[in-house]
Amino acid sequence: MERVLVISLSAAVGTGFFFWFSLALKKQPVRDYVLSHQWLLHPNSICYWRTAVAGMGFFLYFFSPYQSAAIFVYTFAAILDGVDGLVARRCNLVSRWGEWLDPLCDKLTYLPPMIGFAYSGIVSVKLVWILVAVEFSGQFFARHILGWLKRSGAANNFGKIKAIICFGLVILCALIDKNPEIIINMADTILLAAIILSTASMAFKFIPNRLYADILSSLNFCCGVISLVLTQNGYFVRAICIIIMGQLFDLFDGRMALKHGGTKYGPLMDDIADFVSFGLAPAYVVVQSGGGRFSWLVAAVFILGVAFRLARFVRVDKKRNDLPEGVFNGLPSPAGALLVLGAALVAGPAVLWIHTLVSVGLMVSHVRFAHFGRVILKQVPKPVFFLISASIIITLAYLFKTRDIQMFGYLILGAVIVYMFVGRAILSRARENQGS
Repeated sequence: MERVLVISLSAAVGTGFFFWFSLALKKQPVRDYVLSHQWLLHPNSICYWRTAVAGMGFFLYFFSPYQSAAIFVYTFAAILDGVDGLVARRCNLVSRWGEWLDPLCDKLTYLPPMIGFAYSGIVSVKLVWILVAVEFSGQFFARHILGWLKRSGAANNFGKIKAIICFGLVILCALIDKNPEIIINMADTILLAAIILSTASMAFKFIPNRLYADILSSLNFCCGVISLVLTQNGYFVRAICIIIMGQLFDLFDGRMALKHGGTKYGPLMDDIADFVSFGLAPAYVVVQSGGGRFSWLVAAVFILGVAFRLARFVRVDKKRNDLPEGVFNGLPSPAGALLVLGAALVAGPAVLWIHTLVSVGLMVSHVRFAHFGRVILKQVPKPVFFLISASIIITLAYLFKTRDIQMFGYLILGAVIVYMFVGRAILSRARENQGS
């Protein structure tokens, strides 16, 4: 309990400092002060300071009895990772050297304590060294090649989410170290997610930007196919997890297409992937969940509803002038799929059928819903978005470890309800602002 309080206090103080500094940087006198004291407050200088602070925390934790002080020091070093980016953007101090230095300092902040915890028996030594190999391959070899190709080596979303996960993993290991009988050890699962994200971060830097959207759509399609195979073999929870992973790919493919463009086949690939992942795959879960012939009928209705929803969006909604950008006519098929999948985990066949038919009704309706990526996420600050993404991965790791299927199902349903109410509230507020 003592360690939980120490970590909570450290996180509260560090987060408070971050938001205070973020607000302070909006004022011109503060920015002028930063520019006149660059030896101390330049983003690169902050990188050096936080690496030194993290080294101090590492020494205090593993080679002294002052572990509580070490946690406080380390948490502050982790918070400084966000501070240097704020200074770089708001004071116009972004540099090529900083693009290379920042991720290196991240690695020198979270990798040493992870190695220490590995040899303390808390996390897999093998997985830690795999992560070290991937991280430094990306830092030194991949970035060198990128420089030769005259491509940017700046961190992408995969790398930023991975860094947050690694910082959180260090804190989790500290909790497990002090309370091994209470805290569930899911460190290896989280570490595996960090390795996958680190590999993806490195790979995507070599891919032309215009192919990002198509690759993500292809990954979404693969998730749908894998989910069908898993459902056929009775692995319902894994199949649902794969569909959720496909939804994450679907979330990003649209944003990448808007930001970087795409190929002429991109929209078609996206529609096919959505139909498989959010139409066929959830419908097959309904069939395999039991209920006999009626389940096949309900599944067929769901497939037709998703097909109608996608066709209407492509042939009608995209051409409408009265539908604002970022607003859907009817519930989006990914949300409709979640409504079905959540019910499949917590309810019997009859309730599942009701949820499925309600989902179809909402999808084919003319009720307006906000686009999650283009509307709702725009209301969320980037650091909070990355934190939420990392929290989702950690939550999935917890559920894999505990195998609490009921909790998983209620979380899915809760997420859909929150999406619908938050989206509706944002749209209502936008209409009120337009009316006034």
